[in-house]
Amino acid sequence: MKVLVIQQRMGIGDMVIFLPYIHAISNKLKTKVSLLVKDNSRASDLLEKDYHIQEIITLSRDRKMHGHHDGFFGFFKLAFELRKKQFDEVFIFNSSLRYKLLAKFAGIKKIHQYPLFRKKDNLVASAKNFTESIIQETIPSEPILYPNGSEVEKIKKNLDLNYKRICIGLSASGPTKRWDIQNYLNLCKEITKTKKCKFYLAGGKNDIELINQFKKTKLWNDCFSFEMLSIKETLPYLKNCNLYIGNDTGWLHIANALNIKCVALFMDSPVLTYGNYSKNIHCIIPEGETMETTVHDTLGKDKISFEKVLTKSLSLLS
Repeated sequence: MKVLVIQQRMGIGDMVIFLPYIHAISNKLKTKVSLLVKDNSRASDLLEKDYHIQEIITLSRDRKMHGHHDGFFGFFKLAFELRKKQFDEVFIFNSSLRYKLLAKFAGIKKIHQYPLFRKKDNLVASAKNFTESIIQETIPSEPILYPNGSEVEKIKKNLDLNYKRICIGLSASGPTKRWDIQNYLNLCKEITKTKKCKFYLAGGKNDIELINQFKKTKLWNDCFSFEMLSIKETLPYLKNCNLYIGNDTGWLHIANALNIKCVALFMDSPVLTYGNYSKNIHCIIPEGETMETTVHDTLGKDKISFEKVLTKSLSLLS
């Protein structure tokens, strides 16, 4: 049996959140599944060692309609590509008519999909309810990533166990979702007053200016930056961390899926969706807001309590 899963949402965080349901489908059907995902999901990096995954198929679509699979002709190009793979069954994690028609033109006989034309949903609840209704099993919402085991052990052998290892998630998808870099610098300085620490700076090439702020301080002697690493290369380092502290970004969800405790700062994104699905995620929200009111356009980056972040971080490191 050949099974396709379509997960068209953008970003690393969404990709990670869908993993429990993708794994459940694979386990129930006793077969590896192929994924149709966008390149910015970084699925190829994240899932290289995942034994549930047969193949990653890149969905080339973007908001500017410049993708290989965009438009009328792009639709049929993709349908033709999928038809050649001869899938028997497909699970579509969205409510778009486009993808239902795609599955039909691709010759897939057994099609499972969200109800058509649904406009708003809770990312986690929708995926969970959809998958559970099909496989008739309860699915925990905790995602699992599988890093390269030999690389994890290689890094572990060289660690000084007298130090706590903290991943600092200073990256973000936009400035309104990013706690000020000076707050992270001050936080690291406060933590080092009571604990020996190594800091792993989770940021890429677009975060060089933020990482450079660490390079200007004495903290840099105990820092390691991810700026030149691929996502795949960072996984073994993250797996060896004791704690993640940072913004609601892809790194948060990666750390969580590696079973790392996380202090997650939600200032301009829906915490009930992205912070409430795992026991590892401990959410800090803006002062004066609630879990229900912390959503997109909350704009609360200046209302995150430094003391709350510090206190929660120290308690999780104890």
